[in-house]
Parts: sequence; C-alpha cells; structure tokens
Amino acid sequence: MLPTTRNAGRTTGSIPRRRFPKVRFSKTIAATLAGTLMSLSLPALAADLPEIQERGYMEVATEDNYAPFNFIEAGNAKGFNADMLEELRDYADFEIRQDILPWTGLLAAVSNDQYDMALTGASVSDERLRVFNYTPPYASAQHFAIKRAGDDSLQSVADLSGKTLGVQAGSVLLSRLPELKTMLEEKDGELGEVVQYASYPEAFADLANGRLDYVIDSAVPVNTLVASKPDVFAKGPAVSGAGYVSWPIPKDSPKLLDYMTGFLDHMKETGRLAELQKKWFGESFPNLPDEPLTSVAQFHELAGLDD
Repeated sequence: MLPTTRNAGRTTGSIPRRRFPKVRFSKTIAATLAGTLMSLSLPALAADLPEIQERGYMEVATEDNYAPFNFIEAGNAKGFNADMLEELRDYADFEIRQDILPWTGLLAAVSNDQYDMALTGASVSDERLRVFNYTPPYASAQHFAIKRAGDDSLQSVADLSGKTLGVQAGSVLLSRLPELKTMLEEKDGELGEVVQYASYPEAFADLANGRLDYVIDSAVPVNTLVASKPDVFAKGPAVSGAGYVSWPIPKDSPKLLDYMTGFLDHMKETGRLAELQKKWFGESFPNLPDEPLTSVAQFHELAGLDD
C-alpha cells in the first residue's frame, strides 16, 4: 500500500520509524523563511525577453548543492548547469546575472518574479507545470531502482514485489509511486513497504546495510551514484514511465521560453549538449522531446502517463 502521510520514516511495519534530524528541519525552515522574506522585501525583477534585452541583462537563480547539476568544488562552481551557464553567456547578446539560492526557496523566488528563470536541475511535475513552463528537456528523469551490488534477486520489476523501498519525502519520485504499483499489479505483484527519508544519503546508507531492499531515484543521480560506488550499489530496473529535467520559466514569459528553446537547439546542433550530458550524466539523451513543456496534458502524453 502507498503511505498515507509524509512522515519522516516508515509508516508501518516492524523496523523502527526513522525521524528526520532536527538540524535538517531547522535549516529547511530557515531557508524557507529567508525565501519568504525575500519575496516580501525585494522588488519584482522578472521580465519577458523584450524587457530583458532593453535593460541589458537576465537574472537567473541557481543552486550549489545538487551534483552533478550544480555544486561547489574547491570554491568553484561545477556541474552541468555551470557549464551551460557559460555557454549561455557566450550565446546571449545580453548579460547573464546569477544568484545562488537554497533549493527550498529557489522555485518560490522565481514564481514570485524575483528572477527571470531557474537555471537548475528541476524535474517536471504536474504541480510545477501549473506555475511554470519548461524548456525542452536536457536530461531524463525516468525513475530506476537502486539495489546493492551483487544482488541478483532484483532483475526485473516483478522481482520488486513486496520488497521494502526507500524514497525521498515530498519528492516527485514519491508522487509517481502509483505507476510502480500499477506495474507490479500487472505482474500479479504488490508494492512493498515504503520508507520516506529527509535525504538520499540516509536512504543509501540504509540500503547498503540491508535495512532496505532498494531505493528509487531518477536516471542522472542513479548513474552518478553507481559510477562513484560500483562495489556498493547497482542500477536496477526502470520503475516509472518517462520523466524529464529542464529549466522552469514563468508562464508570463513566452518569448523568453522561445529564446531559451533556441539556445538549446543551438547546443544540440553543435553537439555541445551531448558532450556535456556525457561529461556530467554518464550518457547522452538523444530521444528527449524537442519542444517546450507547457501543460500537464502535454507532459502526460509525452511521458505516456495516461496509457
């Protein structure tokens, strides 16, 4: 059964309930409050393309703690989006200004018109599509099972029946668990116990020590984890339909969406996008949609979510 709450840990069962560390909640609350105060005190900056061109700069929000998309190494910005930001600066005929925000307040700041767009690794979801349009996807966010290295018992979706799984609380991955439930039922199986975690490192630790049978994450983090710890973890079967990662842009900026779509088209045509995908994600994604994502219905059709 799917969990009915978003508590930080197991909802039922014999394994003790896990609790979110208090320090993590305090940081999250502080970041959220900071984002709220920003929205109350700062003037609106967001604009569509004509105003951006007239004023001579675009303001983008990024983060710095989500490898391989954005992170800091030896004091320097690294990751796929850091490289893409430099490519955008070469491409654009206006200045690109960047502010680094905590993830907890980033999308809220963009939706409150404090920034023109979010240049970060944001998965597409129904909820977010009601607030933002998305540029054409630059990475897959299909969900996969992560298992312990050498565990040959989990080869297919059917093998996941009844197994205990870990997932991040409040995440897009959690919201799409009904897809896995349906996939299992079609094979006469059932979704096992679901354990929700405040962060993935905690879930991976429990997987490694045998408290979980598998963890669910999206394609890019799975590739990164397995490449970094091949003796500990292995990639398991896909547990969802298609999913996408791209840049959110406010819905009242259609010309900016067109401009950023043109930039991504340029990156594809030059081959530079595939180079950066392989560099940071471990694979390129040649079969992603070429068009912007602008509605829940379009997203469902492209991802096969209504099949």
